[in-house]
Amino acid sequence: MTSAATTISRGQATPGAPAPIGLLRLLPGLGVSAALAAAGMALGRIDWLQNHGFSALTLAIVLGMLVGNTVYPRFATASGAGVTFSKQNLLRLGVVLYGMRLTMQDIGHVGLAGVTIDALVLSSTFALACLVGTRWLGLDRKTAMLIGAGSSICGAAAVMAAEPVVRARAEQVTVAVATVVVFGTLGIFLYPLLFDLNQYWHVIPGGAHTFGIYAGSTIHEVAQVVAAARSIGPDAADSAVIAKMVRVMMLAPFLIMLSAWLARDDARRDEQDGATRNATTAPRKVTVPWFAFAFVGVVLFNSLQWLPAPVVAAVTEIDTALLAMAMAALGLSTHVGAIRKAGVKPLLLAAILFSWLVAGGAMINHWVPVLLG
Repeated sequence: MTSAATTISRGQATPGAPAPIGLLRLLPGLGVSAALAAAGMALGRIDWLQNHGFSALTLAIVLGMLVGNTVYPRFATASGAGVTFSKQNLLRLGVVLYGMRLTMQDIGHVGLAGVTIDALVLSSTFALACLVGTRWLGLDRKTAMLIGAGSSICGAAAVMAAEPVVRARAEQVTVAVATVVVFGTLGIFLYPLLFDLNQYWHVIPGGAHTFGIYAGSTIHEVAQVVAAARSIGPDAADSAVIAKMVRVMMLAPFLIMLSAWLARDDARRDEQDGATRNATTAPRKVTVPWFAFAFVGVVLFNSLQWLPAPVVAAVTEIDTALLAMAMAALGLSTHVGAIRKAGVKPLLLAAILFSWLVAGGAMINHWVPVLLG
């Protein structure tokens, strides 16, 4: 009788119970992430911070790290589930909705030369990151790849999007984002000076329009591109933003190819070592990032221009909030001690990549239009 009663009692408690319990477990962490994201977005509207390229995403992760390394450990147990949900699930949704900022028409504005420039800058920068980072500096592959993704595509958003593909730890992601902030901010002040020098050197012919393409194809984040190009002039700003958006559009195929390459490379290493993975280590499969396909779908949908401009603006604002929550959650999960342990090598790699973006990117921007006629 007791056994039957227990069974009945369990059966009655089970239906519908996990949903509210699961939601309640998420609420504290979601609340903390949302509060930090809102603060980051509010600070991101300050003119001085905007003019210096500090976006809401950058500010959200900084606030997250400040709270995460001070008061957050006191309530981390209660908030952990929601914070993890923010930096994983909300991140993917944010990457998908990022497509509302882009249209296929953007490609036409920069032409074949602009698309080729973006593709060459992306591939060469990421390849250099993997080669120099792992073979010369001795960094672990995941950190090198995340720094390479951030430098070659679109800064913090690319680092976050690549994180589930490379299976990185929170501190590795934060280190990569920090390098983007440092050198992207430096670019804001450097590129207007380079434009003045280019007036005499003519490394990049064509004036402000083509220099804007150079800036958009080589500066890390969208906010940093806008800040730098606006200092040059409206023509440079327009072409820089378009070139940057085309570069962002390459995020989806990059993630798919990266996933396939990692799966193939891991299988090759196992074969060369003559070892098989033990039962506790699952073999790496091609991680098809569904959110990358959804990102492309959103870009294609947005290209149809069926939605009114206010709706697109509202969705974009929601997307910024989602990404800011993900960045805040990442900051909460990051310990300063782990970043210190990473040392100066990640910063050195980022400096090398930044130098390549400035110098190598200038050569790519010079020769591609010449070769394509």
